[in-house]
Amino acid sequence: MKWTILASTIALAMIIGMLFMFGPETKPQDDETKFRVAMIMAGLRNDHSWNETHYEAIQKAEKLLNLEVAYYENVPIDSTAQNIMEQAIQNGAKIIIANSFGFGEPELAIARNHPEVKFLHATGLQTATNLSTYFGRMYQLRYLSGIVAGFKTKTNEIGYVAGFNISEVNRGINAFTLGVQKVNPNAKVYISWTGSWTDESMAADATRDLLDKHNIDVLATHVDALSPYEIADDKGIWIIGYNRDNARRFPEHFLTAPVWRWENFYIPKIREIMQDKFEGKAYWLGLESGIMELSDLTKNVEDTIRQVVEVEKLRLTQGKFDVFYGPIEDNQGNIRVGEGESMTDDAMLNQFDWYVKGVNDGIKP
Repeated sequence: MKWTILASTIALAMIIGMLFMFGPETKPQDDETKFRVAMIMAGLRNDHSWNETHYEAIQKAEKLLNLEVAYYENVPIDSTAQNIMEQAIQNGAKIIIANSFGFGEPELAIARNHPEVKFLHATGLQTATNLSTYFGRMYQLRYLSGIVAGFKTKTNEIGYVAGFNISEVNRGINAFTLGVQKVNPNAKVYISWTGSWTDESMAADATRDLLDKHNIDVLATHVDALSPYEIADDKGIWIIGYNRDNARRFPEHFLTAPVWRWENFYIPKIREIMQDKFEGKAYWLGLESGIMELSDLTKNVEDTIRQVVEVEKLRLTQGKFDVFYGPIEDNQGNIRVGEGESMTDDAMLNQFDWYVKGVNDGIKP
C-alpha cells in the first residue's frame, strides 16, 4: 500500500512538473529576455489623435507578447530620425516601428545597414527585404463619414482642415466628398491647408480661415491637432473626427470619426517577427482587417442617417462596391474614372493629385 501511494505521489509530481515545463506561451519572462521594440513617433503618445492610437495599440501588444518597448516622441522628420533609429538598435531593438510618412527615407537607409533588424513603416511606400509598409483603406471610412456630413449640413458648406497635399490626404478628401455628394449633391467641401500634422496653432489658423470665408456648419480634418475641434465646438459646428474617437471630449457636437485599431496589425505582425516569419511587403488593408472602423455614431446623428451608413458599410465590407468606382468627375469637369471602371491601387496610392467634383481645394502649402 505504501509503495502504491509513493508511486502515485511521484507520478503526480512528474505531471505537475511537465505542466510547468510546457505552460502557456504568454508565461512571463525575465526583463533580459524580453523582445525589444522601438516606436518612433512624430508626435506625443497622449495627443488624443494619430500618435495615441499607435501608442495604445503597442501597449496591448507589449502586454500580450511580453515586449520591452522604447517610445521616442516628437521625433523630427529629418536626419535626427535616422540617428534615433540607430540609437534604438544599439540599445537592443529588434523591431523599429516608424509611424509617419516622412520617416520613409531615414528608415529605409537604416534598414539597409541593419539586415538583422525588422522595420515597419506606417503609411509608407518603399519596402525592402526587412522593411514592410502598412496602412488601411481609410478612404472607405472617410466615405461613410462624408455621408453623415452630407446629411447634417444645412448651409451646404463643409470645411476640411488638411495637413499636406499628398496622395494619402487627397484620397481621403475625395472619398469624403463622394460620400457627401451621394446624399447631398448641392454641398461643397472647402479645404484649408496647414502644412503640418501636429502644429496646433497652424491648425487653428487654418480652421479660422475656413470659418471666416465660408458658412461652414460641419468640419472634418486630416491633421493630428485638436484645435479645429475645439474651435468648432465653441462655435456650435458639427465635428467629424479622425484617428481616435473624441466624442467624450466634445459631446455636444461630435458626430463620428474614422478611427484606427492598430493592435489588429501590430500583434500578429510582431508575433510573426518573433517566430522568424517576417516578409518585407506592402500591406494596404480594408475593413475586413479590423485595423480601422467608424466610431459609434453619437446621439447627434439621426436614425435615418444611421440606416444609410449601415447599408453603405455592408456594401464595402462585402466587396460589392468600392468608393472609387466610376463614373467619377473631377472638379474641373473632366471624367477621371469611366463608367464601369475603378481606380487601381497604384493610382490611389501614388497619383491622387486631383479632386472630385464638389471640392474647393484652396491654396496648397
